Amino acid sequence: MSKFESSIKQIPYSQQAVYAMLSDLSNIERVRDRISDERIKDFTFDTDSVAVSVPPVGQLRLRIVEREEPKCVKFETEQSPIPFNLWVQVLPVTDTTSKLKVTVKAELNPFVKGMVAGPLQDGVEKIADVMAAIRYE
Repeated sequence: MSKFESSIKQIPYSQQAVYAMLSDLSNIERVRDRISDERIKDFTFDTDSVAVSVPPVGQLRLRIVEREEPKCVKFETEQSPIPFNLWVQVLPVTDTTSKLKVTVKAELNPFVKGMVAGPLQDGVEKIADVMAAIRYE
């Protein structure tokens, strides 16, 4: 099992506010305008899942499989060229600030790992950066 972790991101919002936003994917609508990467196509979501097409990777679909209020949201792939789990951990720093980390675990054979480790690590870091930039109010 290969594990990829983002750096820890400081967020100027409470743990509960961050968890409430991330645990209901329909909240993506509030930040949709920040997802303007031209490489992302066919972006859809509902309360429990999110799907996106990323050339040349293909279609990715993630579903929330566990919510551990107020500290963790776990996702699993429903559709992906490489099956993986992703979870977002949110921990309090003070009553009004928190910290966040994104982790991905994937079963990768050594050949595939050599090709995707760099892009996967970059992707995990970018996801954490976007989550840290969201306004959770």
